[in-house]
Amino acid sequence: MSDDINHYFDQKVMQKYNTAGPRYTSYPTAVAFEAIDDGQLLTSALSTLSQSSDAKKLSLYMHIPFCHSLCYYCGCNKIVTRHADKADVYLDYLIKEIQSQAKHASNCSVDSLHLGGGTPSFLSPSQIARLITATRAAFTFNPDLEMSIEVDPREIELSYVDELAALGFNRLSIGVQDIDEKVQQSINRVQSTSFIRNLIARARQVGFHSVNVDLIYGLPHQTQDSFQSTLDEMRIMDPDRISLFSYAHMPQLFAAQRKIKDQWLPDAQNKFALFRQAISELTNQGYVFIGMDHFAKPTDELSKAKTEQRLFRNFQGYTTSGAHATLGLGVSSISSIDNVYVQNHKKLKDYYSAIDEQGHATSKGVKLTEDDNIRRALIHALMCNLHVNKQRFAKHYNIDFDAYFAKSLASLSPFIEDKLVTNTAEDIIIHERGRLIVRNICMSFDQYLDKPLHQMRYSRVI
Repeated sequence: MSDDINHYFDQKVMQKYNTAGPRYTSYPTAVAFEAIDDGQLLTSALSTLSQSSDAKKLSLYMHIPFCHSLCYYCGCNKIVTRHADKADVYLDYLIKEIQSQAKHASNCSVDSLHLGGGTPSFLSPSQIARLITATRAAFTFNPDLEMSIEVDPREIELSYVDELAALGFNRLSIGVQDIDEKVQQSINRVQSTSFIRNLIARARQVGFHSVNVDLIYGLPHQTQDSFQSTLDEMRIMDPDRISLFSYAHMPQLFAAQRKIKDQWLPDAQNKFALFRQAISELTNQGYVFIGMDHFAKPTDELSKAKTEQRLFRNFQGYTTSGAHATLGLGVSSISSIDNVYVQNHKKLKDYYSAIDEQGHATSKGVKLTEDDNIRRALIHALMCNLHVNKQRFAKHYNIDFDAYFAKSLASLSPFIEDKLVTNTAEDIIIHERGRLIVRNICMSFDQYLDKPLHQMRYSRVI
């Protein structure tokens, strides 16, 4: 086991601070969004962006909600169906929304496009072609556009990635989670490891620049011995990036998780051990540890962004795109345009009705205050870089840093006493021992957490 892991993994610290809290893919978090009556909040933000210097940094996120089968661990917004024709109807509405919103972003050009879900690979190659063709007709795409898609390896042929590459996709994300058959059966996700190996190889052959694999620790029946096989498999699959997520067992919120019995899950001590094992093994394999849950090869753009302190964090996690300009399209999707967050309707029938009646699907959102903007910048700096230069930050936002954040800085005391954080006149530094609880540390700067609505809405840190 690598000695380096001891620099940031202290089990006593993990146990002390293993509380529930936001992942800070946004600030304020989606819990703070309020119902809104019309689409003006988003269209105004898009129009303003269209005239700004950041107009060429628009990202598109498209939510495809359909899945062929139900994965019991999943907490995503999805619709389980075997009827492909439902996707045709959905694409009718999604394309209407694309065309409607594109009118407000006429001067923008798209530098990244991501298909998430649900299961985007629920769509047939011809359905994806229809979607991408319509999107290209509505928006201007940058020549070096990054196009990424999440796929389920159980329901596609190897040739599927050939079709994707022909449409311009160059980044692939595959949900693996765990290769152990007993674990897979308990989460209703049995899949072929050899097929995934071949899929990754094929993707590279046809021109994909980067392949990401998702893993989850804390799943039912996971042991260190079984999980080691999954980690060993990463040497063979050799993905460019690995996302390592903690299974959040919240059956009170997600009905499917009620099929997972509590006694199947590793206890807190064993879950800590799985987390430590994964970090140790993946760093020993040469991956750079990014943030709190991502790993990337040293040559990957994510590793380079970490080194150059230009990492960013959005609703898809850690990214190299530093612009607050993501247009969410499709049911439940979230847009982040400068100082505005807007979310579409979460239920498909509501999404369809809104598109029919209003031409947009806006359901709720929030316009950030000056304080929200300042705190978002600080939280994202800590989440991405584990450090903020107080003097530079204060100058940029024209504030007295210590006075402005006096209450928040006072709440850092436990972290400082445990030697997890240093707060000087010049800097706030999160040490390696505090890295895995960066969410807890950032909670000190969150002005929304004391509101009742925000209590019991988040997963545990580990």
